[in-house]
Formats: sequence, C-alpha cells, structure tokens
Amino acid sequence: FTHALATADHTVRAGAATRALVIGADKMSDVADWSDRTTCVLVGDGAGAAVVEACAPAQGAGIGPVLWGSVPEMGHAVRIEGTPPRFAQEGQSVYRWATTQLPPLARQTCERAGVAPEDLAAVVLHQANLRIIEPLAQKIGALRAVVARDVTESGNTSAASIPMALSKLLEQGAVTAGDPVLLFGFGGNLSYAGQVVRCP
Repeated sequence: FTHALATADHTVRAGAATRALVIGADKMSDVADWSDRTTCVLVGDGAGAAVVEACAPAQGAGIGPVLWGSVPEMGHAVRIEGTPPRFAQEGQSVYRWATTQLPPLARQTCERAGVAPEDLAAVVLHQANLRIIEPLAQKIGALRAVVARDVTESGNTSAASIPMALSKLLEQGAVTAGDPVLLFGFGGNLSYAGQVVRCP
C-alpha cells in the first residue's frame, strides 16, 4: 500500500492525474499453508483504499516524501513459492531486521517529511507482529503517538493492513484530520516503503 500511495502521489504531483484510487488488498487465505502453524495463524484477508487528489499549494503536502528500498540479501525471508503457491517466511530473521533496522528507516522517513517523531500523532506499521509494532514508536522517539494494533483483530492482511489500521484509528477518533501519521510497510522479498501523511 505504501509503495502504491507513493506512486499515486508522484503521478498527481507530475500532473499526469488529478485524482487516483489507491487500493491495498490481499486474500492471504488463498496462499496460507494450513499445515504450517507458524504462519497460518497469523494471516487474514482484507482490503483498504484511499483517494489521492491534488490540493492547493497553500494547504501544504498531504503526503510526505517516500523512503523506499529493499534488502536483497534477505529476499528469501518473506516469500510466496511453490505450486500451489504458499506464503512462507523466516519469522526470526524478519523480527531481527524489523526491530533493529526499521527504527532508523522510520526516523529517516520523518526527517524527509520535516516532522519530528515526537510530533507524530500516530504510527501505522504493516501489521505483521505485535512484538515488532509496539516498541517502534518508543525506539524512534514518537512517545505521544498512538500505535495502530489492528493485527490483534484482523491478523496480517498484507497489503491491506496499513489502510485498514489507519481507517480504524480514524473511526475510533484516535486521530483527526490533519494529524501527522507515519505509515511504514514492509514485506515481500523484504522490500519497504514509508511516508508521513496528514490524516484525511
């Protein structure tokens, strides 16, 4: 979702479109290995979407600069493979990467947006694992931020996890329009993308 959001943002900024629909959806039950209890209990099906449109310069950017990349040497850590295709991951490798390498990337994302971590209203990570999600805000200094924990309700819905989690924070009144929110996704072949957005 964060990769697609950045692409839509760039398309609108370039003038190639005035409005774009960004959809994050995955049906993980189709690729779950139901004999692998280390992964099948984690995943869920879901979909979320956002409309991105041009705004007047005086309103300021609603979507900050993206930080994106990949970790080629860990391409095997999160994958869909085989026939029929099945989701597989090396959970401990992903956990170690996310808890050690993700915090500096999240801080860099905030720097690109010109937003101090302590000024974030919320942190919405890919909803992979509560043990990854919960400590991140503290590690980057976002001590007042609400941390999205939708993984406890919806599971890991892959591309849908960030828009679903953000939507639930808005519905609950935990964040309001204009609040700065860090979005950061990571996953398949260990690619990642993040940006700070102003809540719609």
